[in-house]
Amino acid sequence: MKNIRNFCIIAHIDHGKSTLADRFLEVTGTVERRDMKAQLLDSMDLERERGITIKLQPVRMDWKSGDGSEYALNLIDTPGHVDFNYEVSRSLAAVEGAILLVDASQGVQAQTIGNLYLALEQDLEIIPVMNKIDLPAADPDRTREEICHLLGCRPEEVLAVSGKTGEGVTAVLEEVIRRVPPPSGDPERPLRALVFDSQYDDYKGVVAMVRVVDGKIVRGQRLRLLATASESDNLEIGFYRPRMAAASGLTAGEIGYVVTGLKQIDSCRVGDTLAVAGNSGDPVSPLPGYKEVVPMVFAGIFPREGDEFDRLRQAMLKLKLSDSSLTFEPERQQALGFGFRCGLLGLLHLEIVQERLRREHDMDIVVTVPSVAYNILKTNGETLTIKSPLELPDPTHVRQIDEPWVRADIICPRRHIGAVMGLVQEKRGLYRDTEYLTVSGAAAGQGKDSDRAILHYEMPLSAILVDFYDKLKGVTSGYASLNYEFVDYRRADVVRLDIMVADDPVEALATIAYRDEAERVGRRICRVLRDSLPRQQFQIKIQAAIGGKIVASE
Repeated sequence: MKNIRNFCIIAHIDHGKSTLADRFLEVTGTVERRDMKAQLLDSMDLERERGITIKLQPVRMDWKSGDGSEYALNLIDTPGHVDFNYEVSRSLAAVEGAILLVDASQGVQAQTIGNLYLALEQDLEIIPVMNKIDLPAADPDRTREEICHLLGCRPEEVLAVSGKTGEGVTAVLEEVIRRVPPPSGDPERPLRALVFDSQYDDYKGVVAMVRVVDGKIVRGQRLRLLATASESDNLEIGFYRPRMAAASGLTAGEIGYVVTGLKQIDSCRVGDTLAVAGNSGDPVSPLPGYKEVVPMVFAGIFPREGDEFDRLRQAMLKLKLSDSSLTFEPERQQALGFGFRCGLLGLLHLEIVQERLRREHDMDIVVTVPSVAYNILKTNGETLTIKSPLELPDPTHVRQIDEPWVRADIICPRRHIGAVMGLVQEKRGLYRDTEYLTVSGAAAGQGKDSDRAILHYEMPLSAILVDFYDKLKGVTSGYASLNYEFVDYRRADVVRLDIMVADDPVEALATIAYRDEAERVGRRICRVLRDSLPRQQFQIKIQAAIGGKIVASE
């Protein structure tokens, strides 16, 4: 076990995690040069098209160190976007160290800090690395100082690499061996393995990605998942290199996969503990697992054809297996029939789920307007949580409505602070404080911004949902970055806005809006519908209404 190192790469989106992972695979000889392609660990077409990582991906590499010893390096490549930070937190629980990667041309960004805090919560060894030092726009001195300011480390501890050219990559591997502690655990104790991800294979059933904490797994053992009490025969075990490569066993401290053969998709849960079935000794205590993820955004997903509902349900179950932050429950709407109300972590997450249903499962779907969850206190003292505008009770029965608020960190150059503050104020944000990523005059002396600011705000989640990120990029010429996390629920003055076409309310278009903005929102929706609905030889009324009061009409 002393020659095993488990680590992952964390960074802001597009700072070069997957490219650095490619160089690791190349340098260690895990993948032959002729099989090499860019972003090799991004296995989905969708990831390659968009240039972003959506799924965590483990890989095992063998490396002969400068001290002559052979090491097994288990790397997990993680996503960078805030919508996929549940993937990041699951990866961090399976490893002992993390490479914090920062783009030398962009410096520390909002999700760099967000992902760093996740790693510090898990008490991991952090190795700071600067990437893209070969770019003409790179400013290594300034980036190094920003990293030192963030981590409190010495400048010589920050490694400089180029994921594209391979410069400095071997030094990073040596640093991982030197600084990341070997895994703890006891190979002699009864088996306990953490399921940190899973996927479904039509022929093999559920394939679980596991980190063995204690004991060992050997082929042919009968295994038991403690949380769901499911039992299955262990059909195959092995490592990702990066394709699945079968092995005779996995021992404490190693990361690999187990083919369970389970066909019931909900039998294997992420965060569950894998143990040997029928263990006659002391009962095995389950591992801590993961805290339940709280969905932030809710949207209805319906099949375009009503008889496709069962196919959609199967597709959603398979998707949930490989994307454990997705939640869903059945829902019925008058206009759209049967479908699901899905809980997601953000709008990009919704977009990716939509696209994966279309591509991987050939589903033709309709998606309703996304909304957040509101807590309602009724006049009779009853409390309920609503995830759809249609569930909002009659206003005469409502005493109070609470909406979710988030803590937002916005990093931008100093010259854009005024524009950012104006935008956040317009979105009902509450200012908390400003921090400066200060660098010395020498590091900043190339005619660039001497420092950037981190603006800390609290704001309603619904304000971030629709177009906030686009507007933020607009007012800062593309330089700002945003990270946010849920804080609590606070009182909101909101109403349900119904859209009526030819005097009939259309449920799928109903939305919840702030009372003082409802009229403006209603006018905008009516205008869009007027231009997009097919014209007839007679007049069709398009109206927006709050209760019985018409507020906009076209």
